[in-house]
Amino acid sequence: MKIKYFQDSDTLYIELRVTDVAETRDLDENTTLDIDHDRQICAITFEHASERTDIPDFSYEQVAA
Repeated sequence: MKIKYFQDSDTLYIELRVTDVAETRDLDENTTLDIDHDRQICAITFEHASERTDIPDFSYEQVAA
């Protein structure tokens, strides 16, 4: 999984897994979902990310099972 923030375009890209994208769907005016050939979501893109997310306060935590 990769998370990329492009400051110049204020875009947040979350890649859930590396695979070929078969389709991109608009979830709303500023959010798209990339779908693979098995109809699974493989990435999400947020435009205007600084207004819609807490990207400056991003943290990651892996919880043990």
